[in-house]
Amino acid sequence: MADARKLTKAERCSLFLLDKEQNELVAKVFDGHLAEDGSEAMTEVRIPADQGIAGHVATSGELLNITDAYAHPLFYRKMDETTGFRTRNILCFPIKDDSGVIGVAELCNKINGKCFTFFDEEMAKAFSIYCGISIMHSLMWKKVRDAQHRSKLSNELMMYHMLVSSEDVKQLVNSEVPPLTSFSPDFAKFSYTPRVIPDKTTLVVVIAMFEDLGFTSRFKIPRDSLAKFVLMVKKGYRDPPYHNWMHAFAVAHFCYLLLKNLSLIGPYLTELEGLSLFVACLCHDLDHRGTNNSFQLTSKSILASLYSSEGSVMERHHFAQAMAILNTDGCNIFENLSRQEYTDCLDQMRDIILATDLAHHFRIVQELKLMVAEGYNYDNPKHHNLLTSMLVTCCDLSDQTKDWKSSKKIAELIYNEFFSQGDLEKAMGVKPSEMMDREKAYIPELQIHFIQTIVKPIFE
Repeated sequence: MADARKLTKAERCSLFLLDKEQNELVAKVFDGHLAEDGSEAMTEVRIPADQGIAGHVATSGELLNITDAYAHPLFYRKMDETTGFRTRNILCFPIKDDSGVIGVAELCNKINGKCFTFFDEEMAKAFSIYCGISIMHSLMWKKVRDAQHRSKLSNELMMYHMLVSSEDVKQLVNSEVPPLTSFSPDFAKFSYTPRVIPDKTTLVVVIAMFEDLGFTSRFKIPRDSLAKFVLMVKKGYRDPPYHNWMHAFAVAHFCYLLLKNLSLIGPYLTELEGLSLFVACLCHDLDHRGTNNSFQLTSKSILASLYSSEGSVMERHHFAQAMAILNTDGCNIFENLSRQEYTDCLDQMRDIILATDLAHHFRIVQELKLMVAEGYNYDNPKHHNLLTSMLVTCCDLSDQTKDWKSSKKIAELIYNEFFSQGDLEKAMGVKPSEMMDREKAYIPELQIHFIQTIVKPIFE
């Protein structure tokens, strides 16, 4: 693409690949400048596949030569707003393979000319053929490479995790499930801290929450499947200081509180969305390694190789682990859902788990404010998605709402995990951020800032 920019004397060129699953065009934008390592600088941008000039070309399969971008009705200004680039003119053409359009290339701002010429159009058409072949081979290679990485990751996971024993499953199946108030009279109150419950007892408590919310009866969840699923999920968590099973349990408990006390199911969410939200809370940090998305990218981990092109590396891995557990023999708690319910439930779980990435929360803050201002519309699917995203973020941050003794202890666990990552980054020759650096972090100040700028606004 850099060569195409030079041949046509354009300021910038972009290669959009069609993501059919998300109905988006994913652009690698080459801005004409060099990165520090001498390579062409790139920025990833995602836009809806049915919007803008690129969307029209992807849909129609026809080349467009636009002399005045801002005067054109199809011009998608948000791209310029996102990148800070000012577009004057555009030459946009489709890239195809045997199955049809697989991408779109866009050349912007003809240098020393008012617009792109007929010669540029012919050059673009010829170039698109070679580009299509290259992309096809690149995608094939990525599939092979991803399969290799998944195989390596699977072996790693098998080395670390063991399947739960049939004796453990049988014992949990036969365990008495007492009323939740037997664990504490305050169990269903927002002031209650679930971390006081002993680790072994948490399994029975989770089953009790499933039953008390009516999920086991409404969705015909077999007791043995639920028992094995809960055991597998607990086993699927590693033991970093904070992002472990007790964190997942606390998040699921807060989800229980929301569903139980706020009467969300009916006026705001469907029963299936309630189930998806609760299960997603249990699974949202599966196989967390105590390091964040930034670390995965910096360290060039296997997870980054698998998921970096899609973003939210760890969250995509957490969902993949949840799917692996559900697909394990005897663990599919959704086995009695209809085909459509099953598909919807997994889609909802994926979106909810991805929403636990705070980067996702920052992207939708303005949409959340708009939804609050306009009022929640039950018939608007977008509002359902925004609401579940907001709810899971509240659940994920719920430790910050507990009493001083508990929240102080949680802060210690969080920063122990952060500092461990910072130590790893220093060993790699990478400068950690302030909150990851045990020599620079001032925890009270960092926590107050976190609560004031993120926690308090989302709960408000």
